[in-house]
Amino acid sequence: MRIFDEMESEVRGYIRSFPVVFDVARGSEMFDEHGNRYIDFFAGAGVLNYGHNNPRFSEAMIAYLERGGIVHGLDKATVAKRAFLTKFRDTILEPRNLNYKVQFTGPTGTNAVETALKLARMLKRRSNIIAFTNGYHGLTLGSLAVTGNYYYKDESYGSRSNSAFMPFDGFLGEGVDSVDYMRRFLEDGSSGIDLPAAVIVETVQGEGGVNVASIEWLQKLAGLCREFDILLIIDDIQVGNGRTGTFFSFERAGIQPDMVTLSKSIGGGLPMALLLMRPDLDQWKPGEHTGTFRGNNLAFVAATEALGYWENDDLSGAVAHKGEIIRGELQRIADRFPELNASVRGLGMIWGLELPQPGVAGETSAEAFTRGLVIETAGADDQVLKFLPSLLIDEDVLREGLAIVEASLEALVEKRQKMLSGQ
Repeated sequence: MRIFDEMESEVRGYIRSFPVVFDVARGSEMFDEHGNRYIDFFAGAGVLNYGHNNPRFSEAMIAYLERGGIVHGLDKATVAKRAFLTKFRDTILEPRNLNYKVQFTGPTGTNAVETALKLARMLKRRSNIIAFTNGYHGLTLGSLAVTGNYYYKDESYGSRSNSAFMPFDGFLGEGVDSVDYMRRFLEDGSSGIDLPAAVIVETVQGEGGVNVASIEWLQKLAGLCREFDILLIIDDIQVGNGRTGTFFSFERAGIQPDMVTLSKSIGGGLPMALLLMRPDLDQWKPGEHTGTFRGNNLAFVAATEALGYWENDDLSGAVAHKGEIIRGELQRIADRFPELNASVRGLGMIWGLELPQPGVAGETSAEAFTRGLVIETAGADDQVLKFLPSLLIDEDVLREGLAIVEASLEALVEKRQKMLSGQ
């Protein structure tokens, strides 16, 4: 590990939580340089919905490279891009009665968010954007302004200007409708909240602690945006691409956002991000918003293969089935250790086990890693153990990973009991 300490910036993070040198991976398994096996419940923070080195994607990319297919093309027309756009239209948009233009924005999710915010402000001639408590949208300056977690913020380098925060669904507790709360601010010209160009929201907050917005809340928010002529941007970067069981996370609410940001798994494991927008919103001048790596043709090849999983409902059914396994096992584990005051929440195949006592979630993640499981924490205080396995994970591997979590919690509880008893 010495070369990483000597050469790589102190900003590196995951290497500290998972301090081995990884070498190869397949499906939901990773192996370090010594051949030690780890089950992956992290999935590249949502990049690997289809697993590591998916053979369908690898074979297609190898064939493309061997024939000399163009890799870098800026926004020029290519065979690979045409195939992706055609597949995306035919397999994803048209069956869902969605009519969106596609803008390739750059390699990462924050590029898509920045593009959406810029376009919304340009179209509405308003600068304010409303985001939500515990939201996460990226760490470039525009995206950072609508990200809630203050671990990433400092007034000396990150500006909160042109953004305002409202409470996410459930943030104020049961019985308080935060959309009604937001309405009051918008109705009152002296509230201090300028009428925004757009509202940006995750239907399930991943980094924020696996907070799930209800169908009713999402529908009411969409209606409020229409009423006040505000653009609705759904950030589907982590919980889109099938993570909640449907390709888009907002499908369960029956709403049609004005814009949708996609990245992570849309590229089949390779860097790609895009913005979907209603056709009438596509008012860019040629070259008005650009970027060197907005046309990753190798990602187009992998992405086209990935969309093949959505030609029928098999994957959605599998996500529902395995999601129910996760929910059931986590609830059983929470019930087994009442002293931890654990709670379970999630949807599809993104689940959180909240462990509110300080440090417990982090200690559990560390203990699980020693037992061969990669799993991260989330939430404002890293108090949530976040379950984000590949959508294609084998059921026996999924159960094996869940058993490691239970064994890790058991070891932690025993250790704390011994400390309290003075042993």
